[in-house]
Amino acid sequence: MLPMCLALAGVLPAPGLFAAQGQVPGPPAARAAASRASPELVLLDTDIGDDIDDVFALGIALASPELKVLGVTSAWGDTPLRSQMLDRLLCETGRDDVPVSTGVSTLARHREGAAAFSQAAWAKAGAHTLPAPGHRDAVGFLLQQARAHPGEITLIAIAPLTNIGAAIDRDPAGFRMFRRVVMMGGSVLRGYGPVGSKPSAEYNIAMDPDAARKLFHAGVPILMMPLDATQIAFGADRMASLVKISTPLTDSIQVLTAEWSLETGRRSPTLFDPVAVAYAIDPQTCPVTPAHIDVDDMGFTRLTPGEPNAQVCLEEHPESFYSLVMPRLLQQRMLAARVCAAR
Repeated sequence: MLPMCLALAGVLPAPGLFAAQGQVPGPPAARAAASRASPELVLLDTDIGDDIDDVFALGIALASPELKVLGVTSAWGDTPLRSQMLDRLLCETGRDDVPVSTGVSTLARHREGAAAFSQAAWAKAGAHTLPAPGHRDAVGFLLQQARAHPGEITLIAIAPLTNIGAAIDRDPAGFRMFRRVVMMGGSVLRGYGPVGSKPSAEYNIAMDPDAARKLFHAGVPILMMPLDATQIAFGADRMASLVKISTPLTDSIQVLTAEWSLETGRRSPTLFDPVAVAYAIDPQTCPVTPAHIDVDDMGFTRLTPGEPNAQVCLEEHPESFYSLVMPRLLQQRMLAARVCAAR
């Protein structure tokens, strides 16, 4: 039988930068609502299934009325299995209207201590309950959407940048039709660990430095959320607040977090990727400053002299982040149950 799914409805920034970006004062939700009359069109490129933060990132994007998710693309490693996981997650949160496309498969590598498809069991189990979808080619889908909505789409990149590099190679002019790329990646002044730690070759950049270099030279505005700004812990108190309610999204997050914890031995997620989604909703959750970024062959993202090629958030803003994120995770609207339909 098919499952029944419920529908889911530091460094200081440059002076004047936020006014130029059209930001307005007030609480994050109010600022975001005032900043646009209609939802922002977004695509999400994700290596969901390794660390748990991708699940949070997708859930927040789907739960935010400021965003209209046109599609999700799987990236890095076993991309067909990642697409299968996306199918199940979208079904169980009532969002099987969002198309899934499969990205370039690679021989997955991981930095020491990183998760390696910790949620594979959950992803594989979905094959027994869901109809087999026909996934599109992610690279072609990204370019098709960019050309269909020129200057309107925000591409949220929270994975190694292989799909993005392939899209730039295939159609550089088409890729430049994206409005902007909001990315989680890089390490500028701070590496993995506490403030003051030396810069690291951050995972999303280090797995494919050549693709990262292509992005920084692609001619599309880049909003960069590096390790400096994204090591925000999701502690036991906030996880307990998810346990107190039961929505399709919070139930999925709890199950997948438990599987991730069992496989990795880690107890508290770090919400790297959701910082990029939060920025796409409201830029004041992570104020940025212009910078010129070079990517070396090891995957280090270095500040160098030159014309700015990115806007970079260089410190954490957990209070602003959580004031935006937690209501979206906790206040889900539950509609009538229905059966997920085959794509």
